[in-house]
Amino acid sequence: MRLVFAGTPDAAVPSLRRLASSSHEVVGVVTRADAPVGRKRVLTPSPVAVAAEELGLESIKTDRLDAAATERVAALEPDLGVIVAYGGLVREPLLSAPPHGWINLHFSLLPRWRGAAPVQHALIAGDERTGAAVFQLVPELDAGDVFGVIEQEVPADATAGELLGSLAADGAELLAHVVDEIAAGTARAVPQEGEPSYAPKLADDDGRIRWDEPREAVLGRIRGVTPEPGAHTTVEGARLKVLAARGASDGSPALNPGEIALHGKEVLVGTGTLPIVVDRVQPAGRNAMGAADWWRGTRDAVSRVGT
Repeated sequence: MRLVFAGTPDAAVPSLRRLASSSHEVVGVVTRADAPVGRKRVLTPSPVAVAAEELGLESIKTDRLDAAATERVAALEPDLGVIVAYGGLVREPLLSAPPHGWINLHFSLLPRWRGAAPVQHALIAGDERTGAAVFQLVPELDAGDVFGVIEQEVPADATAGELLGSLAADGAELLAHVVDEIAAGTARAVPQEGEPSYAPKLADDDGRIRWDEPREAVLGRIRGVTPEPGAHTTVEGARLKVLAARGASDGSPALNPGEIALHGKEVLVGTGTLPIVVDRVQPAGRNAMGAADWWRGTRDAVSRVGT
């Protein structure tokens, strides 16, 4: 089949590369426009745009799938549209432009966590299992019939970035399999079952650590917002990023929520239940560093975080 692929971030790149190496033809790639990145705001192409250039594929760079984008996609005469984390909605008439419509690789066990940030919300919620699903795109958000699913246990210490990388690799194989089945006429999709839950894009405040929550909830939030938007707290009114943390061992001292203590060589912070170990931090305006190094420079003035 002739495929048009829509995607933007790193998580979409394995799928693009896998389809480009298949027996099908990727006739075009839709991705979001170059965006300013870093402190110097350098205009930078998306990871999918970079991969498309390496593969010698034509890119349509647009932040809106409007009439102009629809016309360009339709001119490619695709048989099927494939979307993986593009960052925008496919509406009519583009939705019906390919004869087989569009399919979407989504990184959750639908109908749980429909929306833009399913992996992040799964970790914040403490889900023990997650996965990826390929479904038929319909006007309602992530509500189409499902062609195939993969499942996996959530690793105990995985961050959202790490888990998304794993699902992106495995999901690319699932996606390629579904495309093959659609081409062969053997694909079968089934309606989603269960009560939907939703995973909107995370805001900066989602990364704010609530130290009065139970330990597992605190750790789930830290992992779920790493690397973006990033976990953070305040120390004497200044922002402190928490880059890595884990549960404290048995026998660690009891601490009040937000209270800091050095136990051996570990920096502990109290939660609503048991303390956590903070391994790596980044103070405002400074480079990332080990938490023990940061604590040695601040302990005389600071006794708690979140203040």
